[in-house]
Amino acid sequence: MSRLLSLAHLTAIELAPPELIRAAAEAGFDAVGLRLIAVTDTSPGYPLMADPAMRRATCAALRETGLRVHDIEFVKLTPETDPAGLQSFLDAGAELGASEVITAPYDPDLSRLADRLGALSELAAARGLGVSLEFFPWTVVPDLGAALRLVEGAAPDVGILVDSLHFDRSQSRLADLRHILPRRLRFAHLCDAPVAPPYSTQQLLHAGRAERLPPGEGDINLAGFLSALPQDLPLALEVPMTRRTAELGPEAVIRHVFAATSGFLAAQDNT
Repeated sequence: MSRLLSLAHLTAIELAPPELIRAAAEAGFDAVGLRLIAVTDTSPGYPLMADPAMRRATCAALRETGLRVHDIEFVKLTPETDPAGLQSFLDAGAELGASEVITAPYDPDLSRLADRLGALSELAAARGLGVSLEFFPWTVVPDLGAALRLVEGAAPDVGILVDSLHFDRSQSRLADLRHILPRRLRFAHLCDAPVAPPYSTQQLLHAGRAERLPPGEGDINLAGFLSALPQDLPLALEVPMTRRTAELGPEAVIRHVFAATSGFLAAQDNT
């Protein structure tokens, strides 16, 4: 398989970074994403920038397994966000060898949001990190078109992170996806889910944060989604499966996600 497959931390958010890395390596993944900043009050983050012992253990797990950190998350850009206050987070990402920082739009002032996204991009670039904005249908940047407009006003190299779930739920257009400049599209999130619009905000949040499906086990047009992406674009598998994790454990979920994804991608390559 030529493209890099990374395990997004949300798939097994119960696992601290060293354990996540080892489980991902055993399943067959090439890389991981690490959530260093918590997203909600009910899900964990692992602030390696403030925990030298955990950071050393994470680096040891990377050396032991040969995996790499693809991205770090999750910067919610709010009216209160000060990019300068995120420098220790960026320093930790650089030490871990990450490529990308994932950000999310939670500031209703789109001009200020673009300015702070650009400022964060400058700070990240000084450390060898890219910054990508992920759009969500319940936010002020609800779809791919809105994300494109925002990043074009932020900085030349700010990327867009397209998640197949949010792409489908926001009714974004494949034509727009096909025409994103390569410097704006550096990786994508991949998962599957049932398709039964319309969706309430609660349904959108529940699917996004708690219950998705591996590729090929739902109804999203993933064949069309993948055909609109460069063939070698890295894919991060973000597939939280809360019920299955409670029954079988996060390691079993990680193995299932990798096996299902590998089979799905192989089938796409043969069509």
